[in-house]
Amino acid sequence: MVKLLSSCLLVFAFFLAISQARSIISTKPHQLTSLKIKTNRTANGCSYTVIFKTSCSSTTYTRDRVSLAFGDAYRNEVYAQRLDNPSSGTFERCSTDTFQINGPCTYQICYLYLYRTGSDGWKPETVNINGPNIKPVTFYYNTFLPNGVWYGFNQCNGGLVSAVM
Repeated sequence: MVKLLSSCLLVFAFFLAISQARSIISTKPHQLTSLKIKTNRTANGCSYTVIFKTSCSSTTYTRDRVSLAFGDAYRNEVYAQRLDNPSSGTFERCSTDTFQINGPCTYQICYLYLYRTGSDGWKPETVNINGPNIKPVTFYYNTFLPNGVWYGFNQCNGGLVSAVM
């Protein structure tokens, strides 16, 4: 009886740990040939915390323009046209920068793309997104972003979202 009870508790603890686990996207980032940003920006019902960790092997600082787009499998998309602010030390080597971004409410985030333009370069290590009604998700870049293209991850329905956006 004690063995059965301890087995049940072990199974319960396992499922509890899984339900509380953070969603982590660990595939390699890729270039997206086109991303059509939705022009309807009236739905700003949710606030997201986006945390960027810049790699210690990045450039000392960047003056490059950085944009962000992320969303769910149902085409609910959050877009930030410009996150950088060179005068405030944003995206410096070995730093962590936190942004509050408002946008439409989403289901679980399954894609994230960054867009960088400029001549300095920038190497994000991770991007973490927290928001209402979603599990926190972390995207692992750890590579320099190419210039002038959307670059990131799509784990929505086998990557089909980028084809319809």
